[in-house]
Amino acid sequence: MSVESLFPRLEALLPKVQKPIQYVGGELNSTVKDWDEATVRWALMYPDAYEVGLPNQGVQILYEILNELPETLAERTYAVWPDLERLMRAEGVPQFTVDAHRPVRAFDVLGLSFSTELGYTNMLTALDLAGIPLSAADRGPDDPIVLAGGHAAFNPEPIADFIDAAVLGDGEQIAIAISEVIREWKSEGEPGGRDGVLLRLAETGGVYVPRFYDVEYLPDGRIKRVVPNRSGVPSRVFKHTVMDLDEWPYPKKPLVPLAETVHERFSVEIFRGCTRGCRFCQAGMITRPVRERSITTIGAMVDNGIRESGFSEVGLLSLSSADHSEIGEVAKGLADRYEGSNVSLSLPSTRVDAFNIDLANEFSRNGRRSGLTFAPEGGSERMRKVINKMVSEEDLIRTVTTAYSQGWRQVKLYFMCGLPTEEDVDVLGIADLARKVIQAGREATGSRDVRCTVSIGGFVPKPHTPFQWAAQADHETVDRRLRELRNTLRNDKQYGKAIGMRYHDGKPSIVEGLLSRGDRRVGKIIQAVWEDGGRFDGWSEHFSYDRWMACAAKALDGEPVDVDWYTVREREEHEVLPWDHLDAGLDREWLWQDWQDAVNDVEVEDCRWTPCYDCGVCPTMGTEIQIGPTGRKLLPLTVVS
Repeated sequence: MSVESLFPRLEALLPKVQKPIQYVGGELNSTVKDWDEATVRWALMYPDAYEVGLPNQGVQILYEILNELPETLAERTYAVWPDLERLMRAEGVPQFTVDAHRPVRAFDVLGLSFSTELGYTNMLTALDLAGIPLSAADRGPDDPIVLAGGHAAFNPEPIADFIDAAVLGDGEQIAIAISEVIREWKSEGEPGGRDGVLLRLAETGGVYVPRFYDVEYLPDGRIKRVVPNRSGVPSRVFKHTVMDLDEWPYPKKPLVPLAETVHERFSVEIFRGCTRGCRFCQAGMITRPVRERSITTIGAMVDNGIRESGFSEVGLLSLSSADHSEIGEVAKGLADRYEGSNVSLSLPSTRVDAFNIDLANEFSRNGRRSGLTFAPEGGSERMRKVINKMVSEEDLIRTVTTAYSQGWRQVKLYFMCGLPTEEDVDVLGIADLARKVIQAGREATGSRDVRCTVSIGGFVPKPHTPFQWAAQADHETVDRRLRELRNTLRNDKQYGKAIGMRYHDGKPSIVEGLLSRGDRRVGKIIQAVWEDGGRFDGWSEHFSYDRWMACAAKALDGEPVDVDWYTVREREEHEVLPWDHLDAGLDREWLWQDWQDAVNDVEVEDCRWTPCYDCGVCPTMGTEIQIGPTGRKLLPLTVVS
């Protein structure tokens, strides 16, 4: 039976809200398939505003892959702003997709991609607006399967009560497999009902269904164990890894937004995974091993993406893009191809030790020299050893000196505050580094027209990293250190005016820390915050630390744990962590040893170029590091006119 569009009812509300265009759909390359011809129907959600969610690569890739399947359709939905939420509640308009404006509750799967834990309250808003019970236990046969993915899904325990299932790792292949399981279950008459299809998914070992696992606690609040409560359900759930990225050259038809978004460009992921071993970096740990796209596939994707989208900027993305084994050839080949056109190329923030001026010149050949971004992360040499960010002060000064001398005038440096073992002097070292950068720039150019911006974020320990055991710095300490740093820079008469400082205070980091390393008891806090009006917690103008703390105190009343227990407490080696039954491929003993190395300021090399360090990923996942060089050239060699 067809599902009617909600647009006639929605349209009457749009003149009363800000940015109504974000809700109308119809973007170039969007897809609307016939409802009745599909057997399996997905609503894909990035739980943030349209302007943040639309450029998300993960959602765009799955949207395209699923819509290529003959019996499957996929549409997109995003978080609605509070002004529209109020009107939708008043007029009884449910959560809708932007493609065909169909009600989200009519779909078989609501798939949510969580890049950050601060989107959890937006998920509850969407569920409630859709008419889907917040608690997975209360859902019936007419409710969609609520499925979580993305980096935050590597510890979905804080939202275990709200989701039906979670998927770890790459989504391309498992999304197709899930669709096939649902299709077969439907064709057989839906045996076992909702539990029946969830059990089929869980038995594969590649889909985590929280309701099929019981969590037992010790009297002091720690977890005793997590055990399956159904036969056939595996004790551990494994992540998914796409090994041949050349077989998945998506997106082929990138979505072109109607409204302004945070990234106005076509992005190509040039490789996936990272083995640099930065101890704070969850993305680098959970996406191992490194898998490169070939130079020819990258070239074909860029060519196709520009033609299909009309974008004039192309971003070559990965966790450390300059580490691609053929990045020099990629940059030169693309710069040659698009020289004289309006197409510009960009790299995200670049590691200091992977940067070279030839590469930078290739990427700026069409005339754009906006600025260079580097991420030393730690303000002192000692801190960079602790976090395994092997960048020396000499490397940084040499690199920025070269950049300034070649015509760049703006350099941005990214740091973190609140890192394990950090002391005041380590944060004040950021000021020393920034001063030396400006001094070097002035000497190299003979001009005072050089600038350096330091951007500082609060450190949050993440699951599946060596710092998963670490105590998080309290927000008072973080804020005090940042104030001292700001005052130091402001009072510097010689260099202060050339140095900009951007920073986030420590309070949001505490909430993120609570959510990132929390267990199922944290779900009560999330729901209490949402019921109290919490929305868009990743936006500073909507975030309320006081609300989170008040709701946490109430929700955890009577429990042997509190917010400090989840955040500023250091874990012991053998403590059962909430995510221990979810396998990212990393050996737990290796992570612990790397944590001990961090405390002792011991650096570890990149295993891409050195012997294996036994992190566990390759043998556990049956995978291997895949890098070039391939020796191939970027074709065609003719210049695009």
